[in-house]
Amino acid sequence: MPKRALLVVNRKSRNGSFDLRTVTERLKQSGMEVLPWALDRAEQVPEMIRRHAADVDFVVVGGGDGTLNAAAPALIETRLPLGVLPMGTANDLARTLHIPVDIEQAADIIIGSLMHKIDLGRVNGHYFFNAAHIGLGVHAHSHLSHDVKQRWGIFGYARSLFKAITSFRPFRADIVCDGRRKRVRSIQIAVGNGRHYGGGMTIFEDASIDDRLFFLYSIEPLGIWDLVKYAPAFRAGRFEEHHPVDIEKGRSIRITTSRTMVVSADGEVVTRTPATFDMIAGAVKVFVPPAYLEHRKEELHVAQR
Repeated sequence: MPKRALLVVNRKSRNGSFDLRTVTERLKQSGMEVLPWALDRAEQVPEMIRRHAADVDFVVVGGGDGTLNAAAPALIETRLPLGVLPMGTANDLARTLHIPVDIEQAADIIIGSLMHKIDLGRVNGHYFFNAAHIGLGVHAHSHLSHDVKQRWGIFGYARSLFKAITSFRPFRADIVCDGRRKRVRSIQIAVGNGRHYGGGMTIFEDASIDDRLFFLYSIEPLGIWDLVKYAPAFRAGRFEEHHPVDIEKGRSIRITTSRTMVVSADGEVVTRTPATFDMIAGAVKVFVPPAYLEHRKEELHVAQR
């Protein structure tokens, strides 16, 4: 069992002001040595990990999905296992891995020492755990300020989406997925590595963060009321043939758009189109609860039947 932990907390995350002394003591009582650091910006996280990599056995990151995204390059370089303390607004990686948002319960999962390898997505060289977006989702995120997230919490995502719909126009895209080409007219393209994104939305009901596959969907141009009509399908990731959605899955994706467009990954703007996606299988070892592995076994059993 790893004994030395680097605990890095982003104080600007939604719950970054949480008193971590109880968590620190909880980890220490289990026999761990804890090196705690509180930071003011997610961008400081990778440097802190690199600085202390030789002194610790694993890293615990307290923050939201943006903070975890920032940590990804350093986790790849150092190969240190990751413990997750969900302290953000959406906490989609934690949701995918069945890690509870209760900080002390999340700490108990780290103490349990059950680790599992998960995949990382990469778009134009930038890593992401959950999903990358082109189109409406990126436009909506521009309306999602830190103050909005603090005030509205998870409901800030829906509020920002409705504000974005009125000013966004469709685009054309050429999608090549594992050599298969498709041309679409779209308002939103999402490429998922994990299962959840955007505060609990589901990229696809069969998606998993350890299946070595991207799941992609493209939404055809729709009015606001049609988007409301199909909202349950988007939230659950359950799409039917009559739905105005194009679905693809694969390990390598390239997207070219009719006009240059911003690409966001795990809620952070990282690059522009054209966008090339590649998969890094089993890239990061993460502490997970037994419930996650049990759920994955059930899913694999159903898939094999």
